[in-house]
Amino acid sequence: MNATLFSDIQRLFERTYAQVGINLEDCLIDRPRCGQLSRAAGAAARELSELARTFLRRADGHLHIGIYYSRWLIEQLERNDPRKGLNDANIRSLIAFVEEINHALHAALQFQRGVREIASEDFARNLELQAQVDTYLVLLLFVTFFRKTQKVSRTDRRWLRFHLFAQQSPQAFADHNLRGRYLETGELAARYTRFLDALNGARRVDEIRIFHALDYAAKKQRILALMDAPRPAEG
Repeated sequence: MNATLFSDIQRLFERTYAQVGINLEDCLIDRPRCGQLSRAAGAAARELSELARTFLRRADGHLHIGIYYSRWLIEQLERNDPRKGLNDANIRSLIAFVEEINHALHAALQFQRGVREIASEDFARNLELQAQVDTYLVLLLFVTFFRKTQKVSRTDRRWLRFHLFAQQSPQAFADHNLRGRYLETGELAARYTRFLDALNGARRVDEIRIFHALDYAAKKQRILALMDAPRPAEG
């Protein structure tokens, strides 16, 4: 079977963390099903992006996952395949694409570890924070691949941060929980990825594996503690 952008990204996350045991592409849903699940999710869900969404539901002791991508988003990625180069025309679509795969994968891994409170705000914030961190690292890999020197410049990092962090508009959410969720996780992810930027490749992988295993409160505490610690040597 030919590799897809979706399967490439899932395998990347699984090599970094753990095998999830399912092909997440089998969880893709169409627009009518997305509409049904959005209505069932309540009023706050109407504020979330219509370009891409992940739905989680517990039933009969199992976790059910639905991943939705709009036709427009898929067309942008097909027209400007990021595997051929990352640019202003495809980076926002790639961010949305990667984040939903990440949400689904980490939700499944947490469920396998016994976490069942998937409707809690801490669970949602944990997924969002992890997704922003992992998406930043994926974007770095895309940029590195197309650099002859295999190095990412400060200009590259500023460009990635602009699209992933600076362009967020959490203040636009009317729902108090959503506004707080995206404000806090965006700030924490921006801080933590600056710390990761100072680590060499091996240390970075070790660090994100430790980080991934933590619950939201522990992730937040770790980031705040790292901000107070001496800055690590560049690697």
